[in-house]
Amino acid sequence: MREIVLDTETTGLDPFQGHRVVEIGCLELVNRIPTGATFHTYLNPEREMPSEAEAIHGLSAAFLADKPLFAEMVDELLVFLGDATLVIHNAGFDLAFLNAELNRAKHPTLGRERIVDTLMLARRRHPAGPNRLDDLCARYGIDNSRRTKHGALLDAELLAEVYAELVGGRQARLGLGEQTTVVRKVGVMVARARSAPLGALLTAEERAAHLAFIATLGADAVWHDYVVDEAIDADAKA
Repeated sequence: MREIVLDTETTGLDPFQGHRVVEIGCLELVNRIPTGATFHTYLNPEREMPSEAEAIHGLSAAFLADKPLFAEMVDELLVFLGDATLVIHNAGFDLAFLNAELNRAKHPTLGRERIVDTLMLARRRHPAGPNRLDDLCARYGIDNSRRTKHGALLDAELLAEVYAELVGGRQARLGLGEQTTVVRKVGVMVARARSAPLGALLTAEERAAHLAFIATLGADAVWHDYVVDEAIDADAKA
């Protein structure tokens, strides 16, 4: 199963107000394990960078001025995405921006049916929240100390770890490090000998009939390994 964890950075909050994508980061998972394959690009948004957005991701208009346009990178992006499921945190935001850029570049848009929204997964699992990416990293003990600013590829890497937790825990990483297993002792069963053996439930006639039947099976019959005639005869007399 191939999935792509994806994140974007933008110039603002609303693509319908002229805001643009300025960074895309993608990380490939196969059977929910990172393969090491990534896609990352900065983009020239062809517009100014609001100070509020720059404070979040640190990408200035001057830094982005010589970066490629979305239309120049879209084919490479779509090849990397292929037909994989897209894993996105707060997917409505990123999907709206990506589809606005795809429309502008005259490419088919991405369907909502191929999206896994980790924010929705987190809200179902932790309804009391909070469920921002930083909050989930803290909840699951994921080191996000490098995240002094938002960054699309770094955020995709962190989200891949969060996603592994949301869908069943970090066993998806197949880590080979030393592990400690804690075993709780819940009780001990001790076998005790009876003070007197249980009485026989078969009659002497039933025992005799059984022995006669065994005799018809031949000398190699497995029953001879378990039945001792003398012991049976003694029980029958008891």
